[in-house]
Amino acid sequence: MGAAFAAKGSFIWLGPKGKSYLVENPPNGRCLTMGQHAQAPRNATKTPAVLFPGKKCKGHPIPLAPGKQAPRSTSFSSVRFG
Repeated sequence: MGAAFAAKGSFIWLGPKGKSYLVENPPNGRCLTMGQHAQAPRNATKTPAVLFPGKKCKGHPIPLAPGKQAPRSTSFSSVRFG
């Protein structure tokens, strides 16, 4: 069908030792599993994100609106956009 759509912008989070990580224009509808501890997510895209405590988008979903940042204490293991 058409080209894959992406959430325009950046998704930023803190990893081990407080190091910042980011994904530019993350794909919509695909589960992104973090490879290591992740917390303090910031959704600097124009698309809603949903955080999950478990890998492969499992567990109770936590919505994160476009342009919003979750509290520093918010940990997650995977995220989906769109």
